[in-house]
Amino acid sequence: MVASVSCIYGLGDPIDYEHMIISLRPNMQVCRDVVLKKLINMQYTRNEIDFKRGTFRAKGDIVEIYPSDRGESAIRVEFWGDEIEKISEINPLTGKTIGLREHVMIFPNSHYVTSKEKMERAIDSIEKEKQEQIEFFKSQNKLIEAQRIEERTNFDIEMMKETGFCQGIENYSRHISGREPGSAPFTLFDYFPKDFLLLIDESHATIPQVRAMYNGDRARKDSLVKYGFRLPSAYDNRPLTFNEFEQRINQVIFVSATPADYEKEHAKDNVVEQIIRPTGLLDPKIQVKPVENQVDDLIEQIRIRVKKNERVLVTTLTKKMAEDLTSYLQSVDIKVNYMHSDIKALERMEIIRNLRLRRI
Repeated sequence: MVASVSCIYGLGDPIDYEHMIISLRPNMQVCRDVVLKKLINMQYTRNEIDFKRGTFRAKGDIVEIYPSDRGESAIRVEFWGDEIEKISEINPLTGKTIGLREHVMIFPNSHYVTSKEKMERAIDSIEKEKQEQIEFFKSQNKLIEAQRIEERTNFDIEMMKETGFCQGIENYSRHISGREPGSAPFTLFDYFPKDFLLLIDESHATIPQVRAMYNGDRARKDSLVKYGFRLPSAYDNRPLTFNEFEQRINQVIFVSATPADYEKEHAKDNVVEQIIRPTGLLDPKIQVKPVENQVDDLIEQIRIRVKKNERVLVTTLTKKMAEDLTSYLQSVDIKVNYMHSDIKALERMEIIRNLRLRRI
């Protein structure tokens, strides 16, 4: 699994997520309508026209599903009564069969899917918190904020009752998962087995990012809660604190060319320095010459390369310097051109083409 530092941000309950997964096999006894209902509960939408990830379409005994976790292929399930006759992997654009499948697993379209019972309990809990927050705002004579939080929360509750989902449902994750206020959220770490290996790339920059995420998120949520855009439980839809992050680390490898003190302290004697480069390439030899007569020396080096039928790339400090140097080299009969950010794209392509053709 490859993830950014946002992997320490809150996700839904992994147990609920696992229970919502659909497993399908040929010859399996299952009603077509049951499968469709499960897909809807998993936040898939039925769309007969715009077939894209997270949607499905049904025509008679054929159900086509475009799972949210798949790349460029979809799944076609063919029923015969209440039995799955065939499962195919298809091209979602042309509908052509790519291959047959003996087993497919359809994962939920959202990490915040949950059972109907849990959602009902969450809605009751959200209602109670909404009333408490309205009373708090009114006690502070903040009537606009009270009206705003009531309207926004009522709309979200209505959407959750009707569709099981709403925009920003992650802000109610504490209610949905039944967590205590202030408790650590579920994250990607909770989806791993206990014995996992964590590699932190560019750790000298990543570790400070992990430290900063909680405070940055808290500052943003303060404004939302203060002005009645979100309930206080939105605070619990947050990244892990650094201490919580450290508690979830099982085994870790810090990867960095410039490790900081944190990595060095935790690695102790377990430091491995990579001497051989994966590419097998070495740095080019660099020769530093005096400033005097540098242009004359450059011309001499260019003529040496030209005799070997090679080309030369010269870099300068400024765009003006590139233009002046080009004019001077042209005056001594060297085929040369300059290129910098002011050169338009089409002209730049022509310059590069001339370089490839050895016209310059």
